[in-house]
Amino acid sequence: MQAYFFRRMLLIIPTFIGVTLLVFAMTRFVPGGPVERMIAQMQQQTQDGGRAVNSQISQTLSQDQIDELNAFYGLDKPVIAAYWDWLNRLVRLDLGESSRYYEPVWDMIVERLPISLFYGFWTFIISYLVSIPLGVLKALKHGGKMDNVSSVIIFTGYALPNYVVAVLLISVFSFQLEWLPMGGFVGDDFDYLDFWDKVWNITQHAVLPMICYVIGDFAILTMTMKNSLLENLAADYVKTAMAKGLSFKQAVTRHAFRNSVIPIASHLGNVVSVFVAGSFLIEVVFDIDGIGLLGYDALMERDYPVVMGILAVSSILLMLGNILSDLCVALVDPRVKFGA
Repeated sequence: MQAYFFRRMLLIIPTFIGVTLLVFAMTRFVPGGPVERMIAQMQQQTQDGGRAVNSQISQTLSQDQIDELNAFYGLDKPVIAAYWDWLNRLVRLDLGESSRYYEPVWDMIVERLPISLFYGFWTFIISYLVSIPLGVLKALKHGGKMDNVSSVIIFTGYALPNYVVAVLLISVFSFQLEWLPMGGFVGDDFDYLDFWDKVWNITQHAVLPMICYVIGDFAILTMTMKNSLLENLAADYVKTAMAKGLSFKQAVTRHAFRNSVIPIASHLGNVVSVFVAGSFLIEVVFDIDGIGLLGYDALMERDYPVVMGILAVSSILLMLGNILSDLCVALVDPRVKFGA
């Protein structure tokens, strides 16, 4: 098994290079890069000032200045050479400088990381603490009223996109009822509150986004747990255990439950990337200044150093999460022998 995980760790390198090289090449050929955006802003300022309605590029920046800007952003080099320079900086944990804010990309990610970690951690805890017991209960009460009603609610929530749920929740609980804030991570007066008031302020702002974060994974985990447990309850080994004298409750807790957790364990590592990447649309709707909103703004503004920095962090976490999933499966199911 050690050899298997060692090979998986080595496989991260070519996979990471393939993903980042593809996206890096796309950013070089997509129109609207940092230089084009800068020229467009200067033209807009010229038009707004009334000095020249139909100003051309040559009237804002000379060709020599444009060449200097391309050299500054590394756009004068071939794709492979520019990617190699970016990769060398990445090894030194240098993700470059934002072409919009002129700040180090790494500092911008670290500044917003605690917010995404907050939502990622609590999404993980709430999803697993609620969905696993609910999935077990639905399996034990299969076909009953509780199972049918909860299934309707779960599938309705799963069918709705999380950003649609976000708009609906804001409209009802923030705009009409005025029970909860409309957005943001904390209130404007957060710095002037005492400890418990700060906790309550964060909780109020986190309720609606947390529902949107949880709703997708909650449905998948609950139904996976239910279906897996139903399958194991119908297996011969559970019937044999009960025939040998174990009660139904003992057969479930000692045998069926552990085998039913295996599919849940395989999903465990996939949530690691959410700890950092967050959700673009949820953070945009609720105006949460996390990694998701940073990535969305970077895409809209063609801030490619930030886009590549977030891609590098999230892709590494996703691949490490997949390895963690395999490890969790091996811990839950002793029959698994990777690489045997």
